[in-house]
Amino acid sequence: MCGAAPGLVAGGDGLAYHVGHGLEALAWADIVFVPGYRRPDREDPPEAVVAALVGAHERGARLAAISTGAFALAATGLLDGRRATTHWHYTRALAARHPLVRVDENVLFVDEGTVLTSAGAASGIDLCLHILRGDLGVAASNHAARRLVAAPYRSGGQAQYVPRSVPEPLGERFADTREWALYRLGEPLTLESLARRAGVSPRTFSRRFVEETGCTPMQWVMRARLDLARELLERSQRGVEQIAADVGLGTGANLRLHFQRILGTTPSEYRRTFTRGD
Repeated sequence: MCGAAPGLVAGGDGLAYHVGHGLEALAWADIVFVPGYRRPDREDPPEAVVAALVGAHERGARLAAISTGAFALAATGLLDGRRATTHWHYTRALAARHPLVRVDENVLFVDEGTVLTSAGAASGIDLCLHILRGDLGVAASNHAARRLVAAPYRSGGQAQYVPRSVPEPLGERFADTREWALYRLGEPLTLESLARRAGVSPRTFSRRFVEETGCTPMQWVMRARLDLARELLERSQRGVEQIAADVGLGTGANLRLHFQRILGTTPSEYRRTFTRGD
């Protein structure tokens, strides 16, 4: 933990934090997480902090903002012309204060490669799991999610939208259906079978599912199958054909097709990426 000056710092939540390092820590960090802070729409971050963030980025570090930490990243100019998000309460303020930033208020997080932003504290967990998944693989990400008792799949597809409301009691029922499906990815899963499990019509299930997850039921199933395939590629020596059958994609050709379309790589290259250090 670092800051403009090391020492005891009082947070806006009433808690005190012992900041062990000054901004010199940004000279060696691989990833710099910028936490949210109070009154970001009225106060600019210190110039020394902005300069340190720019220097870390120029050195090759990734910068990841949690919630209103996006304002500090925006102050560096590194978000200009890029998509970004922040806490829903401040999205309009971010757009007004930094008009060159393409603010997206409907996503949980945005990954622009070397700069990443998230919508709030819980969305920061989604962002961290996303980073783990990319750096260390699905197995490590899922392990962390289980330790946190967090949903490993909230990142969904390319556009994960913030739920506007969670209908009750269908919210819990749909969560149970998703968990039920995760244990049956190798079996045929259709919209009708998922809706039947949830006890609603396919039309109602599809509409409410999108409200909760930001993707259609079958998009979610496909992503879950690909994540399971990734974990099997990382942790087992099974062939591509066997893995395709295990995750419900039928053939190796089908698995390769979806891997390339959604992940931009092949199963073989993915396996090499996560076994090179073995």
